[in-house]
Amino acid sequence: MPFHFWSFVFFVLGLMVGSFLNVCIHRMPLDESVVSPPSHCPHCKYSIPWFLNIPLVTWLSLRGKCANCGAPISIRYFLVELLTGIAFLGCWLAAGHRSPGLALVYCLFIGGLIVATFIDFELLIIPDEITIGGMVAGVICSLLVPLLHRKTAIAASIWESLVGMAIGASVVYAILRAGKLAFGQEKVELPPGSEVIFTETAIVLPGQEIPYEGLFYRGGDTVSVEATRVELCDRCYRDVRIRLTETRLSIGEDEMDPASVPYMAVTTDKLILPREAMGLGDVKFMAAIGAFLGWQAVIFSLFFSSILGAAVGIVLIALKQKSLQSRLPYGPYIAVGAAVWIFCGWRWWDAFLGWGVR
Repeated sequence: MPFHFWSFVFFVLGLMVGSFLNVCIHRMPLDESVVSPPSHCPHCKYSIPWFLNIPLVTWLSLRGKCANCGAPISIRYFLVELLTGIAFLGCWLAAGHRSPGLALVYCLFIGGLIVATFIDFELLIIPDEITIGGMVAGVICSLLVPLLHRKTAIAASIWESLVGMAIGASVVYAILRAGKLAFGQEKVELPPGSEVIFTETAIVLPGQEIPYEGLFYRGGDTVSVEATRVELCDRCYRDVRIRLTETRLSIGEDEMDPASVPYMAVTTDKLILPREAMGLGDVKFMAAIGAFLGWQAVIFSLFFSSILGAAVGIVLIALKQKSLQSRLPYGPYIAVGAAVWIFCGWRWWDAFLGWGVR
C-alpha cells in the first residue's frame, strides 16, 4: 500500500485510541476499571451507543452535550482525540520509513505521555499504571524493537533500556532530594482566627484540603502550627505549638499517636507544611521515559522540561495566575521534552556531539 495510506490509517487509529485515553484520564485517578462499564455519561449514566461514540464527529455534532440529558461534555474529550490522532500521524511520518514496529512503539509511548499530562495538569499526580507500567512496557518494547535504541542486537537494546531507567530515576530523585533541602518548607498564611481541621486523612484549610499522603514523604517531614486554640474530642488547649509527623503528634508538652486523634480543630493564622520540589511520580515517570528512549533522552527531556517549565511559570506569575509558592505540575513538561526527542532529539544529540568534538 502507498506510504500515505498508512498515514491516514495511523491518524484514524490515533483518533480511536484518543477516545480510549479519555476514559483512562477520567477513570484512572478514581481507581475505576478502564474496560467496564462501557462508555457512559458521567452525569446521567447513559450508556453511549457506538454511533454516538465516533471520535471528533460526535462531540461536534452534539455541540459538546450529552445526547440524553444535555449536560455539557468537556472540550478535553475533543482535544485529546485530535491530539492523539495528530501524534500518531507524526509517529508514522517520523519512523514509518525506518520501521513500522518503531512507529507503533512510539504511538504506545505517546499515548502514555498524553494520559500522564492531562491527569497531572488536573490532579498533580501521575498514576502508577502509567509510570511503573511504562517501565515494564519500555523494557518489553526494547526487546521487541531494538531499533528503539538504535541497536540491532536485542541484548544491547535491553541494556540501554535498563540503563535509561536507572539514570532517569536516579537523576530526578537526586533533584528531588536537593529541592527538599533548599525548598523543604512552605509557609501558609491564613486570615486571623481561621479554623483548620485535622481529620484522619487530610488537613482541611479554608477552601482547600491537603491529603496527608502528599505531605509526609519521609519520616522527618513535620507540620508545624502556632495555635491559639486546639479542640480535641475530649480536651482543649490554648496558645500551644503543634508538631505533627506521620507517627507522632505533639501539642505543647503532650505527645500522642496521631491514629488516636481522629479529629482536631485548630484556630491559627499560619501553618508550616513540608513540601517537595518534585514528587515521586516524576521520578518514576522519568524512569519510564528512560526505559523507552534511553539515557540520552532522559538528559534531553530534563533540560528541555526545565527551560519550558521555568518559562511557563514566569508567564503565569507575571499574569498573576500563580505565585512563587504555587505548586506546578512538572510531568507535562517532561512529557513534552520526551515527545520532542522522538521527532528530532537524536538529530540534536548527534549535532551537539559533533559540535563538541570540533
